[in-house]
Amino acid sequence: MQRQSQPNGLTNQEIHDYIRAFQQHQDEEAQAKIVLHYKMLVENISRKYSKGRSFHEDIVQVGHIGLLGAIRRYDPNVGKSFEAFAVPTIIGEIKRFLRDKTWSVHVPRRIKELGPKINKTVEELTTVLHRSPKVCEIAEALQVTEEEVLEAMEMGKSYQALSVDHSIDADSEGGTVTLLDIVGSVDQGFEKVNQKLVLEKVIHVLSDREREIIQCTYLDNLSQKETGEKLGISQMHVSRLQRRAIKKLKEAIEADETNTECHL
Repeated sequence: MQRQSQPNGLTNQEIHDYIRAFQQHQDEEAQAKIVLHYKMLVENISRKYSKGRSFHEDIVQVGHIGLLGAIRRYDPNVGKSFEAFAVPTIIGEIKRFLRDKTWSVHVPRRIKELGPKINKTVEELTTVLHRSPKVCEIAEALQVTEEEVLEAMEMGKSYQALSVDHSIDADSEGGTVTLLDIVGSVDQGFEKVNQKLVLEKVIHVLSDREREIIQCTYLDNLSQKETGEKLGISQMHVSRLQRRAIKKLKEAIEADETNTECHL
């Protein structure tokens, strides 16, 4: 029986023998032969995930780490070919790297995992409700608290943003547009004036630090990260103070509106 040969001349049996030699005797030469054999496989997988990114070489290295892990854990007795076991192992390692690499600040894993669920739920609820869903509706659909939804949405801003020149598919014929092409623009001038007048009436309910947070994030248009750097506190602390300040302002505005109605 002729043994099945791989592209570089190694047979499946030789690959299994090298894997066994490494697993049983830590034969580094055998490991090196397998790594060299699958070098192009790792390159091809890495290229799919590094398109448009500035750290292709890092992704390749992570792909090789996934390959080494596959060599350590592969069991030929399971009946699955090594390639069938190695490919998802390599991809999983790269995806974990990208998940951590592409966040500009450290974010708890539960928040990272909740973010995509929120995006999907928003799309589904928008279709059903024919409007943008409220935070409470999103929280109810996901069976989480409103605080968790707000935190995940806020922390989503820590994800590295795409350039406005980033190309995306526009149709099934291969046409593309940039993000700048599809971003609309609305003049918010009148609304901002009204909001500022309302804010000036109730700003007294906030502490000095809360006023600084509102000043920086809403009036000076600084991000939470920039605000934290300016005030010497963490971005998470800025987020908490911002939420608390907004809650106070909302309650004060509602109370002011109620008093106004009572005097009419």
